[in-house]
Formats: sequence, C-alpha cells, structure tokens
Amino acid sequence: MISRRTGLTATAAALLAGAAGTAAAATRPAPAHPAAARPARPTDPAARHRLRIDADAIVATGATGVVAEVQSARGSMTASSGTADLSDPDTPIPPNASYRIGSDTKTFTAVLALQLIGEGRLALDDTVERWLPGVVRGNGNDGTRITVRDLLGQTSGLNDYLAVSPDAAEAFTPEGYHRSRFRSQTAREQVAAALSRPPQWLPDPLDSPDRTRRWGYSNTNYILMGLVIEEVTGHPWAQEIHDRIIEPLGLRHTFSPGTSPYVPAPTATAYTRFPGEDGFTDTTLAYGGGADGCLISDAHDHGRFLRALMGGRLLRPAQLAAMKETVAADDWIDAPGVRYGLGIAWRPVAGSRGGVWFHGGTHLGFVSECGVTPDGERAATSATFTLRMGGAGQDAQDRAARALVDRALTGRW
Repeated sequence: MISRRTGLTATAAALLAGAAGTAAAATRPAPAHPAAARPARPTDPAARHRLRIDADAIVATGATGVVAEVQSARGSMTASSGTADLSDPDTPIPPNASYRIGSDTKTFTAVLALQLIGEGRLALDDTVERWLPGVVRGNGNDGTRITVRDLLGQTSGLNDYLAVSPDAAEAFTPEGYHRSRFRSQTAREQVAAALSRPPQWLPDPLDSPDRTRRWGYSNTNYILMGLVIEEVTGHPWAQEIHDRIIEPLGLRHTFSPGTSPYVPAPTATAYTRFPGEDGFTDTTLAYGGGADGCLISDAHDHGRFLRALMGGRLLRPAQLAAMKETVAADDWIDAPGVRYGLGIAWRPVAGSRGGVWFHGGTHLGFVSECGVTPDGERAATSATFTLRMGGAGQDAQDRAARALVDRALTGRW
C-alpha cells in the first residue's frame, strides 16, 4: 500500500464509507563528493534549535515520532522527537532511522527513465504499447494512447490499482493488514487490477495538434514505468536503481527490499490509525510494492539524492529541464500552487523566489516529507512514523512537516 498521503487516506475513507517526547539532535559532516567537496563547518546552534522545535511541533499533533535532516555543502544536522516505541516511551527515535520512503521512490524511477531517454534508448513520446504490447488493453484502456510522458507525469487516466483491487477495503483495517502484511503482488497483477475498470479518461490521440494533459495521481503509472524500464534495459528495475543511482551516489542505507516486509535497524515502530479505530496498530511489517514506492532509505541518503538530482549530477540538462515541466496538481496535497512535473513536484514557498521541489510519500505507518532548492544547494528530509487515515490529526501532522521543510530551506545556517 503506497501512495501520496491524500491518495492513501482518501482511498481508505472512500472504500470504508461506500505522543510528544524530548527532542534529540545530532550533526554529521556532509559526504565528500567531487562536485561539492567543501569542508564541513559547524552548524549554527540556533538553526539546530529551530529544527528541534519544528520536529517537536510534528509530534505535538499526535504523531508518535519523527526524524528530520537538513543538509548542504556546509554540512548536515538532524533532529528527532517523540518515541520509537509506544510500549517504552523513553526509547528515542534514532537520528539515522531507516524508513519506507513510499512514493518518494517515484522520483528515483523517473530519474532512471530520463537517463535512458538521455541515452537515446527511450523517448518521452514512446507509447506503452510499443514497449509492453497488449498489456494495457480492455475495459476501454488503451496503451496506444498513453506515452512515457503520461506515465511519468501522472496524465494517463489509468486507475490506481490500490483503489480498485478486490480486497482494497479489507486492507484498510487492522485485521486485513495482519492477514496481508506478508502477501506480495507482481507488477503484472497490480496492472491487471487497475485495468479491471474503465480509465478515468483517455489521453488525446498522439497526433492531436492541441493535445491537452489532464492530471490525476495513480500508482499504476509507475508500476508500468518499471516494466518499461525492464523491457528497455533487460534488467530488473531494482538492479537499474542500484547500478545507476544508489551505488554511484554511495547511498549505503537505500535499497529495494523486494518481497521482504522488514525494515532494517535502526528504525522506529511504524504506527497506523485505521479509519474508525481509536488506537494505533503497529504496521512496521508490510510488503512495500515496486517501482511506485518500495524503497527504504534514511533522511541522510534521501537528502543526498535530492541534492545530486537538482545539482545536475544525475541527469543531463535537457532531461532535468523536461523533469521540471509541470502541470497543475491542485487536488493532490493541502498546499497552494502545487504543480507536478515528471516524478517530482513544485510548490511556492514564502521567502523563496525559486520555490521548493519535492514529492513525498506515504506507506502504512510511514510519512516521508522532503524538499530541495532548485539549485540543489540545500535539502530537507523527514520521516514521521505515524499515519492516521483521515481526520484533522493527519492534516495537522502534514502541515507541520511541510512547515519544517519550508523553514529549513529558507533559513540561514
């Protein structure tokens, strides 16, 4: 179960309807990199204090625990707040806690696709039918009308497999979670579930002179993108992610878990409050999905990836520019002016002329919030180990997490 927060909580609500601790801070030097090899400097104590306050503010909404990091070429600083285990509230959140980054995986997948495009092995206007003949057919779905750009930019009109799976409603209950937490699905099974319903819309024909792009978030797009990448390269999606991104950047705590439901230590318990439930369910164990949202990382690795991307170290200029071509995504998250590009989104931020590039992701018990400046100079990443499906508590948690990112990226330290 992987989605951006509105997708997951809204899906759960539709299907089923039809504690703060002491903050801890740490610092570590920025990783050496040929393109940004400056000695780390001590971070401003006032900035560390502000980061701790913002982490505490997330926990104050009712979240169990959070970890956050801000990094630039000058160094990095982390803050954690809350508890790693409600059964032992004195257990702190490890500053280097691993977590499921959920749909932040989509940015990795988009980078992979755009690298292949830069190499001339794939094109944004290639159709799904070209690479996966016969896969997107039936019930009005048509792979000849859907392009790679549509998949990456969420403009395909395909249903989200999470919302239309036969057992989707059951999955959003504690009992359903416990029955399915070790159960995995293949990418083809996920696509088949999405295609069991007519599409939300069909993109205009490719030769239409005024081809417009309607936007609608669907995890199915990135499941298909993973399959296309495998067809183009002849290798598993996870291998390409490792060889092209994880290993070159030295992301030692980022990986695809495959069908394993476990998150490695150090980590914290991931808690979910299901619709209609008063208490939390420990949802740390769960199948993570695939190219749409399976990656496990930590705040430090995630920040390094974002800085490398916006700093031009992962994509050629033409492909990075294409990634930043956006369409309005007004109903995606509760923030004004959001626009979605190819696997990454942009929103305006007060005090920043360039705004913030971000994605974010949600998995059962994990909410990843992040942001990076347009030049890659600074990144802010966070993980909250609490998901409350619907209600004001989750909304307040999300706003507090975005506020942490915004202040971290517009402050001075």
